[in-house]
Amino acid sequence: MPRELNFYSMILRIILSVLIGGVLGFDRERKNRPAGFRTYILVCLGSTLVMMTNQYVYQVFKSGDPVRLGAQVVSGVGFLGAGTIILTGRNQVKGITTAAGIWAAACCGLTIGIGFYEGAIAGGFAIFIVMALLQNLDGFLRKDSNSVELYIEYDRKIPLSIFLSNVRQNDLDIVELELTKNNLIPDTCGAATITIKGKQKNSHDIILDLVKNTQGIIFFMELY
Repeated sequence: MPRELNFYSMILRIILSVLIGGVLGFDRERKNRPAGFRTYILVCLGSTLVMMTNQYVYQVFKSGDPVRLGAQVVSGVGFLGAGTIILTGRNQVKGITTAAGIWAAACCGLTIGIGFYEGAIAGGFAIFIVMALLQNLDGFLRKDSNSVELYIEYDRKIPLSIFLSNVRQNDLDIVELELTKNNLIPDTCGAATITIKGKQKNSHDIILDLVKNTQGIIFFMELY
């Protein structure tokens, strides 16, 4: 494959960046994430153009660092990824995987732009596997964990200490407890984030069942 920047290698790199960016963005689009198909293509394509421009300057003018502009992309694309990360009203962070995927797509674009086609294809394939195919494994590992971090909303009429006592009576440990404020819930309800750790392999399910069946717990959500 041509490594030197010319018309044919330029077309090849642009097409490859659109294809790899599109494949990565398709998974996010399918899951209705903030950054989807077109965003990933643009990030990958833009990074490719930056790297080709850098190589062009180096080849034509015989000066400059061939990877200088690429370094700026690696650090600068973070602002775009940060825009996809949100903190919900219930203290759940969302969009981290999408932000990481945008950064990885930019790195793929840089790899394509410099002409390292094998690395771009292999890296793009690996990124797609992690983003699209390892989600079930992520859920399995989380379910197999004996530690659970929860966001709970509880009725203030029933003391939270009752729930905490039930946790300890079931041979579970309260690792961390933080009372939080949520303006979306009425004054009669309280909110807290709590980390509970068990000693058994199936503690994850035991903890969730305990919270589900505890009187006074109005809502709970596992935090990832």
